[in-house]
Amino acid sequence: MRKLLMSLLMAGSLIGASVGAALAQDASAPAAASAPASDATAASAPASANTAMASSAEAAAASGASEAAPAAPTEPFSVDSSKISSGDTAWMLTSTALVLFMTIPGLALFYAGMVRKKNVLATVMQSFAICCLVTIIWTVVGYSMAFTPGSPFLGGFSRVFLHGMNYIKGDKATTLTVSHLASTIPESVYFVYQMTFAIITPALITGAFADRMKFSAMLVFMALWSLIVYSPIAHMVWEPTGWLASAGVLDFAGGTVVHINAGVAGLVCCLVLGKRVGYGREVMAPHNLVLSLIGASMLWVGWFGFNAGSAVAADGRAGFAMLTTQIATAFAAFGWMFAEWITKGKPSVLGIISGAVAGLVAITPASGFVGVTGAIVIGIVAGVVCFWSATWLKTKLGYDDSLDAFGVHGIGGIVGALLTGVFAVKDIGGFDGSVLLQAKGVLTTVVYSGVVSFILLKVIDMVMGLRVTEEQEREGLDVTLHGEHVE
Repeated sequence: MRKLLMSLLMAGSLIGASVGAALAQDASAPAAASAPASDATAASAPASANTAMASSAEAAAASGASEAAPAAPTEPFSVDSSKISSGDTAWMLTSTALVLFMTIPGLALFYAGMVRKKNVLATVMQSFAICCLVTIIWTVVGYSMAFTPGSPFLGGFSRVFLHGMNYIKGDKATTLTVSHLASTIPESVYFVYQMTFAIITPALITGAFADRMKFSAMLVFMALWSLIVYSPIAHMVWEPTGWLASAGVLDFAGGTVVHINAGVAGLVCCLVLGKRVGYGREVMAPHNLVLSLIGASMLWVGWFGFNAGSAVAADGRAGFAMLTTQIATAFAAFGWMFAEWITKGKPSVLGIISGAVAGLVAITPASGFVGVTGAIVIGIVAGVVCFWSATWLKTKLGYDDSLDAFGVHGIGGIVGALLTGVFAVKDIGGFDGSVLLQAKGVLTTVVYSGVVSFILLKVIDMVMGLRVTEEQEREGLDVTLHGEHVE
């Protein structure tokens, strides 16, 4: 494992040097943010941006205009309120609530049911505290770093403390700002929608180190990770001028940005912290699978806001993303269940809900690009492969990924991202897939997230320590960290 981490560190250093050189070159060159996005760039942007450009071209053709259609906007801008779609806005408000519902209470309950009783409150506390923490960080600078023009690797600072985002109600007309990535809804709605993604991503990481990290160290790590890892990856993949977006990497709703990113960080966390006390010798069975099943059900429902909401419009593509999400999830749940049934003799509740989450993860990058056949194959492969990774692979390599954050989100995200390149249908998403391009996005995310997460953890460990004492771990984090317990 030490060799793996050192290899990641060396690779990350090389990438860091390249990024630094590119940033220096970008700073001395004229700003590219004002250039229209290319077709490949638009592939990773929300569907509404593509729709807006297409509508402009159609309107110009219908009116017989001889001049070329104006270039698509490349940064947030102000519009008259009449330009806002009430249908799109209503759907995005709903999707925002659904994605927040995935973290609190969905993920909180899903994880809480899988830990031992003495750590239940500490587990739900992590999800709730991260929700508050990332809301503050996203408001101050995170959104600006992710979703405004800048370099190919990081956004600018025009929206620090949401400066420039407004809603002005006048006597004769009302104006408001919109994002260049979602021109039919208020920027405020797009901001909060993307915030819910920024919230759930670090919350997913906590499943890898459950039962053993200090609460204070967790807060510091998540704050820094959100800024230094999440925002740059989101910018590279989803901002039209981002490095991976302009290369044509497809990620409809967060296979790389959310799941691979969080899964790899989780793997590094459990390697750096080491195994739980008694791991492999003591029984560490889930204390309440009813809570986990309820949490998984909430995740499934909320995921429609995650995937279908990423169309950023109440349209046919959103509907198809919802369809593929439901199909892939069901096939993945049964894929895991039957794999477990065959190998262990019985289908378990933990198995079927883990399979469902694996399917949700894997279809995320593909949901707006693939058809029914692709959804079925992605679901089956994700269920079986994630079962293998959470059982055989984890045992073989000997790492303690407490709640299989890497086994489900990291591996499931990689499966989904690569198979997006295989099954992308141009008639649905507007672009052909490329496994090589998808692999580029996967590798970039794995290396960057792994190396930076490792560095952050090591620095925090030197400054304040990462892990609770053995005595605290044995007594339980509920009492020792929070002074509370569950009867």
